[in-house]
Amino acid sequence: MTVASELVDSLLESDEAFRDTLKKILKMDLGMSVSEFSDVSGISQSTIYKIISENREPNLRTLRHIIKAIRKIEGLKKEAFIAVIVARSVLNKIEERRMKIDRKAFTIREYPANSMEETIIASIKAERDGAMAIVCAPIVSSTIEKILRIPVVTIMPKNSVKEAIKLAAKKTVT
Repeated sequence: MTVASELVDSLLESDEAFRDTLKKILKMDLGMSVSEFSDVSGISQSTIYKIISENREPNLRTLRHIIKAIRKIEGLKKEAFIAVIVARSVLNKIEERRMKIDRKAFTIREYPANSMEETIIASIKAERDGAMAIVCAPIVSSTIEKILRIPVVTIMPKNSVKEAIKLAAKKTVT
């Protein structure tokens, strides 16, 4: 789990959890002072201090800036990608590594898996890596849907992998 994901999870838990997690992330995970984080995030030092000291609840815009800054510091780019989790022999048949669907570009990332267990592990890893959706075999898709928070699309024998990827991309468009 990235520290940005950890911060979002704490936000959903409670205001106190968010403040404590933000303090921890700045000090322990990023090793930054409020002043340094202010420079990167574009949020004033006083606003950050007020949020941390319980004198102010952050608005949505401020939360976005905080999370974007943490992602930037972590070196993460929010790249739209779809994870394809199948056996290597199927992955070898995928010709395109980037697809444009409804005017939005998607990168296709391969996650080879040769068993149900490997597929479940690869799915969790793909979500943690930032996948927008998962494309996988029918035998495990119903299990993965119960675990992940992102769309899961099943490759059906009558559909091509490309069609499944297009469907996954359409489910991610907001």
